[in-house]
Amino acid sequence: MNKELKVGLFVALALVLLYFGIDFLKGRDFLERTHKYYAIYDNVDQLQKANPVLVNGFAVGRVSSIRIMQERQNKVLVELDIDSDIQLGDSTRAILDSDFLGTKSILLVIGQVTVPKHPKDTIRAEVAKSMLQTISSTAEPVADNLQTTMRKLNTVLDNLSQNTQSLDTIFQKFKSTPDKLNATLTNSNARIDELTGLLKTTTEHLNQTMVDLKPTIKNFQVFSDSLKRMEMNKTLTKTQQTIGKLNETLTLLQKGDNTASKLLTEDSLYVNLNRLLQSIDTLTKNFNDNPSHFLSPLGKSKKKIERERKDAAARRKK
Repeated sequence: MNKELKVGLFVALALVLLYFGIDFLKGRDFLERTHKYYAIYDNVDQLQKANPVLVNGFAVGRVSSIRIMQERQNKVLVELDIDSDIQLGDSTRAILDSDFLGTKSILLVIGQVTVPKHPKDTIRAEVAKSMLQTISSTAEPVADNLQTTMRKLNTVLDNLSQNTQSLDTIFQKFKSTPDKLNATLTNSNARIDELTGLLKTTTEHLNQTMVDLKPTIKNFQVFSDSLKRMEMNKTLTKTQQTIGKLNETLTLLQKGDNTASKLLTEDSLYVNLNRLLQSIDTLTKNFNDNPSHFLSPLGKSKKKIERERKDAAARRKK
């Protein structure tokens, strides 16, 4: 083999190795099988070939081709080489995203696979919000709240300015208040001194009056004692008179020359009363035993009554 052929073969081999090396550096693995899928975007935001396709942060493919679709309003068709082991479905989304440094990538959100996608099918395409858009959407409510806060702060400052004028007026009035208070205290001290002198004079007069009243009070006490003694003497006199009359009555009863003394000293009245009660008791008994002797229209003779008694006694003996 001549020298020129060897050089040609070496150059061809080098070109092949360079081609495959460049593709390898772009993320293409020639030993691994892939399936092609498509996604259509309105704007790919500088997406380039060989940008990775990620599932949960893990690279499962790469962007293999990008072209303009002028027949469809200049939309961008992106070809994705995805590992054949990854099964996609009708709910799968291809989200165009970028990191903090601006590197673009395709995020696959597979979801639930109910209807499987086949190679060369089109996947639903979405574009993730950029950091600026996220910050803008987050900052809008904050900016609105800040504007509202600034308006309220301006209102508070305006009210504070008006209140400052009112406070100045109040402080001006406060300046004259100590003088008025001192004048009031001076007048009060004078009146208190006057009241103290009047109270002292009244107390002295009251003490003198009490000294003058002491003899009168003492005389009144003596007069009260005299009244008590007079009443006691009258009571004793009446008691003595009553006792004297009682003694006279007892003396008359002891003499025995009157009806009351006889009732107390003789028993004849008691004997006669006892006999009367016995006769009444016998009469009552006869009336109860023989009421016909007393209630007949003409009454009964004594003989007839005696005969009836004998007959009744004879019947009791039988």
